[in-house]
Amino acid sequence: MIIQQTELNGYNLINDLPIGIFDSGVGGLTVYRALHDRLPNEHFVYLGDTARVPYGTKSLATVERYALENSQFLVSRGIKLLVVACNTASALALPKIRARMGIDVVGVIGPGARKAVEITKDKAIPRIGVIATEATVSSNAYSTAINRASRDTEVFQAACPLFVSLAEENWINEPETFSIAEKHLRSIVAFGPDALVLGCTHYPILRDVIQQTVGTNVKLIDSGEATAEEVERLLSEKALGNPKIISGSRTLCDDLDHFYVTDAAERFARVAERFLGAQPSKLEEIEVFGVDEFQSETRPLGSVLSDPDSYRRKHDS
Repeated sequence: MIIQQTELNGYNLINDLPIGIFDSGVGGLTVYRALHDRLPNEHFVYLGDTARVPYGTKSLATVERYALENSQFLVSRGIKLLVVACNTASALALPKIRARMGIDVVGVIGPGARKAVEITKDKAIPRIGVIATEATVSSNAYSTAINRASRDTEVFQAACPLFVSLAEENWINEPETFSIAEKHLRSIVAFGPDALVLGCTHYPILRDVIQQTVGTNVKLIDSGEATAEEVERLLSEKALGNPKIISGSRTLCDDLDHFYVTDAAERFARVAERFLGAQPSKLEEIEVFGVDEFQSETRPLGSVLSDPDSYRRKHDS
């Protein structure tokens, strides 16, 4: 769906709406950081489904249901674009989300794959490694996306399940972390990639450890940063960027951004501080019900356009 730029009494309704982001938990904060850094005029609404994490152990039907519920919740908050920061949801549920939500949706797998192909295009036969959770590796979503962008590329994937816990506990410089990284990445090093996709949103926290383990000649691809680049291009192409210049310097987790979690808000705030150096100024613990149960509370994008004063009163408070 292409949203047309609309103005009412001089107020640019669509452009001023926030960008929605959801993840199964806290890992998507690295995507939020990349978006925040690249798009300082935008503001964001983030949902971490911390009550139902991890998604990687769930069935396709369950991941799709969770992803649709999260997306519907964010759409009900009035957003102009949705970023699916969860790799599992991006791998398994993106088509359903795009079909149901009626706004532009960007996942993290496609951008990461395309970025890896772009930076290895000078190689005769590019070799791209992918590290991710076991669920994402099993889905073959990254290898499929890479081969779609370049048929001549060799792809090798490896699961690094312990990296998530190491990132959340902030074990960045511990000897054990380097030892685990060496074991997890042994097959990647043997493959000898030109580029390595960090296919889990937690992994950029361990970027230095990963780089030292695979060698400085391997280019690391942060899928969050690649996603932020594509979001910037999409906003420009569809004239959806916020033209307002925010006075003063923006900081991560400031009061222009709103964070929601479905459980354990205090833990989320602690991990956010480890990841981002700051705790969210606006953090709420909510329950994301099934679509039928909270549909009466949902406000489609059209209702925001028809009642902008109500929207501003609700979301500027």
